[in-house]
Amino acid sequence: MGRSSTQGGDRHSVDAVATKSGVLNSLRDRARHLKADTLALYLACRDPRTPWPARLLAVAVVAYALSPLDLIPDFIPVLGYLDDLIVVPLGITLVLKLIPDEVMKDCRERALAETARPTSRAGAIVVVAIWFVLAVLLGIWIVELLNG
Repeated sequence: MGRSSTQGGDRHSVDAVATKSGVLNSLRDRARHLKADTLALYLACRDPRTPWPARLLAVAVVAYALSPLDLIPDFIPVLGYLDDLIVVPLGITLVLKLIPDEVMKDCRERALAETARPTSRAGAIVVVAIWFVLAVLLGIWIVELLNG
């Protein structure tokens, strides 16, 4: 009897791991699509075929999303984040409706092509190394400045 409950427990933990990895993969896919859609929206706003009201609204939505000022301050429980969860997606939806389908299609293709490019780990390591060296040099300079 104890043996069957252990097997059931093992099956439950395997299902939990599979579910977690499925959720993680789903979140990665959504993040990848969000990155591509954000880039596509940026490209569409720079496209000369995009009408100026769509461009203006896109700038307003991005400014609102990044602004420290909200209609409802974030420190108010639930309601503080509710405006971000409603206003920003509604603004993006409206912007997408104002941009011609042909323009969005072209921009999504360009965005997917750009996000599909391989990333250079060696390039990233070089950039991080340069920033590290600059930070160390800045630290040395500050220490010497403080010591006199």
